[in-house]
Amino acid sequence: MNIYDVLKTAILSDDIVIKEALTVQCLKYCTKNEISQSVDFVPVVFEKPSYASKCQIVNPRALPERKDFDTPEGLGALVHAIAHIEYSAIDLALDAVYRYPEMPMSYKIDWLEVAQDEIRHYKMLEALLGSLGYIYGDFPVHCGLFDAAQHTAQSILERMAVVPRYYEASGLDVNPQIIKKLENKHKDPKVGVLINALKVIYQEEIVHVHKGDKWFKYLCKKERVKEGVYFDILDRYGLFAKHRPHINVAARKEAGFTCEEIRKLGAKECF
Repeated sequence: MNIYDVLKTAILSDDIVIKEALTVQCLKYCTKNEISQSVDFVPVVFEKPSYASKCQIVNPRALPERKDFDTPEGLGALVHAIAHIEYSAIDLALDAVYRYPEMPMSYKIDWLEVAQDEIRHYKMLEALLGSLGYIYGDFPVHCGLFDAAQHTAQSILERMAVVPRYYEASGLDVNPQIIKKLENKHKDPKVGVLINALKVIYQEEIVHVHKGDKWFKYLCKKERVKEGVYFDILDRYGLFAKHRPHINVAARKEAGFTCEEIRKLGAKECF
């Protein structure tokens, strides 16, 4: 089995059933086999995200604001936006294995496990979206995470810094805020389902960020650079200066961030 051919097929597919089956296949293979790195293997640069066949991709500024969760459409737009993040995260996790074949087997297994989690998250949200009368692709989306993957394709250190340690970690800040806004509507069964899904996602995303933190620190040691390079990378991508109104100190600490980093990101206190 050529795991990289399988991963490429999984990343390119817009069918979640195919993505899931191929991810399971790759994970089973990696837990039982060594993978020889072919000198001829050159990862493909993907020209567009796999969801391009399903979704209308727009500039983030063109996305409508999501404020009203009291209507099926408003709730549907919110669920769709979260489902899109989870769908994007599937391809990012698979690409983290596909694009960097030189990494150890434990790295490959880590990110294939992340991909499995993201698939499960997406399927929960897809089912809720269906109960609201919508399907994935009914609302416009942006391709920010795909762009982040493209920009970091040539540097795994930058990929680990930008994707799990910035974007996914930012999700740890935002997720509890969304739950808080939804709590006063929790008597609506569908809102209750969403809250429960967000709680599952939150706990598992802490693990994902921790995996990104582990491999970021591994790469810093391997490349003999100080871990403070994280902020240099964020600055290079225009991410460090972005306003972060809520820093989830407890979750970030659990995921591996130091208090020094957390304070530098904008938290007033961290002990």
